[in-house]
Formats: sequence, structure tokens, C-alpha cells
Amino acid sequence: MTARLTLLPLCLIGSAALAAPALDDAVRQRAEELTRAGMHASIVIAVIDGKDSAVYGFGSVHAGKNAKPGADTVYQIGSVTKTMTALLLADAVVEGKVTLDGPVAQLLPGYAVPAFDGKQISLLDLATHYSALPRLPDNFTPKEPANPYADYTEAKQRQFLAAYRLPHAPGTAFDYSNIGYAVLGTALAAQAGTSYEALLQKRIAAPLGMRSTSNTPSHGMLARLAPGHLLSGEATPAWELNVVAPAGGVYSSARDMVAYLQAYMLRPLRPYALALQPQRALAADSAAKIGLAWLLQQQQGHSYAWHSGQTGGYASYAAFTTDSKRGVVVLTNTARTVDALGLAALLPGTPLPPLKKPPVAIAMPRSALTEYVGEYALDKDFTLTLSLGKHGLEAAGTGVGSAPLFASARDRFFFRAIEAELALTRDAAGKIAGAVLSQGGQDVILPRKQ
Repeated sequence: MTARLTLLPLCLIGSAALAAPALDDAVRQRAEELTRAGMHASIVIAVIDGKDSAVYGFGSVHAGKNAKPGADTVYQIGSVTKTMTALLLADAVVEGKVTLDGPVAQLLPGYAVPAFDGKQISLLDLATHYSALPRLPDNFTPKEPANPYADYTEAKQRQFLAAYRLPHAPGTAFDYSNIGYAVLGTALAAQAGTSYEALLQKRIAAPLGMRSTSNTPSHGMLARLAPGHLLSGEATPAWELNVVAPAGGVYSSARDMVAYLQAYMLRPLRPYALALQPQRALAADSAAKIGLAWLLQQQQGHSYAWHSGQTGGYASYAAFTTDSKRGVVVLTNTARTVDALGLAALLPGTPLPPLKKPPVAIAMPRSALTEYVGEYALDKDFTLTLSLGKHGLEAAGTGVGSAPLFASARDRFFFRAIEAELALTRDAAGKIAGAVLSQGGQDVILPRKQ
């Protein structure tokens, strides 16, 4: 009986149950495997077919309890927030309050915004990650790694912009930037003479009836919040993103996210249509484009828009085909990517990668860890520093706080804070010569500084 019930949607939105959009069997089986194995505490998948939608829940919201997640369970959506910030920009453009090519400095008169040889950063540059700003500010030094943005204030953002030197002209290259979206949200709120949260509620949440969507969750939302978890399964608090909230601080539910995606899919109003217009290429050799935050790609003959997100204890994925026939939202309260699950739910038949079980930590003497200590440089802008901390080996990247490393074998380590592994390489003499950082299916080679 229990196995049979897992096949049914926990909550239906729209038409009767017989018309409920089905979840692909392979996706359902994988979601069950992921939650049963403890790799995700809970997963919610919303499937949209035009005006019809269904929400499927897996796992348990609270450990040790049979508390299935549903359409109204609240999760932090991470960088999917950027699509909302970009929509606020599109809305301001349609209302004639700003222009895409307008310099952001005009909206922030109290800021010293960097430029490159007189070329200023435009609102479009920020919305498409072409601003030449880094992923994270170089004065990002969190006091509390478990809540890294809590002490990053507007004053620090202002300080960063005043001191930062752009490496190249804005508008010339795609460089994903969280701080860029923080600045965009700050500028839009300043133009409107209000806070980012107030703007979000007035222009997006309230018009769409999204009662469980907010950067500052209500008591009612917190009562329905799925507690966050690290990759290890340990509980962790939801991040407070402070001034960086426009880049990833919003909380929402599957019910609200269905309404949000359907606003793009079903006869979209002008701001929604503008947000989906291709603006720039993701790379010179790629057919993929970016609109205002939304990534625009093609696969299996389908064009679709998507974005994903991740914070300390949550991950998310939102996507829809541009023919408005199908949409998907995946939310989880574990900091492990759900991108592959989301794409397979959006485009049934898309192969899912083999299920990879998390590595198991082994004990390694502190004396054996000393040979790994050093600096491993990708280029002049990024260095990974390995050091010995109180509990063992730690890694800190340029502009990123320190995170503990756990040994899985000699010369092989993994993170629990992020889904990444680090392999140390040796030269012919047996000395540590470099490192290979593996994350998101990509390997980055980091030679050791001598």
C-alpha cells in the first residue's frame, strides 16, 4: 500500500486528478532512490502541462517522521531568485523607469561603481552576467561559514565596488556573478524608493498570488519550512543573504513556483516576454543564450528556459519549454544539485547519470596531512589554499570562506559543504605537484605554487 501511494501526486493544482500531468517513471524512481538512500532529505517535483499541474513529494520534511513534503512545503530557492530580480528589471523597463543599456551607476549615486576605460556597467550587463564583476566580492570573509552572507552588508558591498578594478570591459564576456545580482537588486530597489523585499511583493508575489514567496519568510512560512541539510545529511540553518538576497535569498513553495512559471508560459505579459528574449551568448563557441537571468538552450528538438540554485542546505531547479507545453520545478532541502533530475522531468527520456553514492571518510593522521598544505593557483584571480585547521585539512578559495576536507583515500579528498572532490597529484619524485578540483562534471587543474 505504501509503495502504491508514492505513485500518486500529493497535491493537484488545476484540473481533476485524471488530467494531472504525469511524472516520468525514471525520474520518480530516481527521486525515491535519492531520498531512500539519504542523499536528499526530501524532494518536491512540480510538473506543469499548460494550465494543468501536479506536485509529487518524496522523502520526509522532518527526520524520523513520516512528514511527506507537498505543494505548500517551503524551501529556499537559491539562485532561481535571480530570475525574479531580472523580472523586476524587465518590469521597470516596460514601465519606462529604466533602460537596459542604462548605467547602474545612475541608480546608485552614493556608490563608486567601477568602469573599464570609460565603459560603464549597464543594467543589462548585470542581468546577463556580462558585468566583469567576480562571482563573489573580494572582501567576502564570512565570520560564520554555516551562514556565510549574514554579515555581508550594504556597506561592504559599497566598499567592494569602490575598490574593485574590472579585469576587462563590461559587455565582452560571460562571468557568472552573485555580487552582480546583489548590485542589480540594490539598484532596482533604490530606483523604486523601497526595499528589495517590498518590490518583490508588490510587483511579483502579490499579483501572482504567491503567498509563500518571500526573502523574509513569515511565521507561517517558517512553520512549513523544510529544514536544510548539508551533503553529509547534517542539519544546517537556511542562509541569511542580507544585501546579496537578490542573488539567492528567496523562499518559496512548489505551489507558488507553478504560478510563477505559468506566468511566463501562458500568454505572458510584456515583462515576462522581455525576460525571455535572448540577449547574449553564454560562450563564443556555444549556441546557448541568456535572456534576463534565464538560460536558453535546446535539447531533443525542444527549446527551453531554465535556472537552478543552491544555498547551504537547499537546491532548486526551474525550467519550461518555450512552446509553453511543459514546465518543471524541483525543490530539495539538501545542498545537492537536482539539475539532472529536473531536466529529465522536463524532457522525458533524457538519460539520468548513474547514481553516485557519496564517498566515505577515512581517518588520516594529522602528520600525513602536512604535505598537502600549500597554495594551488588556477590563475592570478583564483588560488585554492590548503591549510591545517583545528579538525584537519581545510580549503579556502580566493574570495570564499574556508571549508573542511575529508579524506576518502591517499591523495583524495571531498567536501561536505559542496558537491566537489579534490585529488592531489604528484611529480616523478613523489612530491605534491598540483590538485584537480572536480565539481559539476568538470575538472579544474590547479598547479601548486612553489
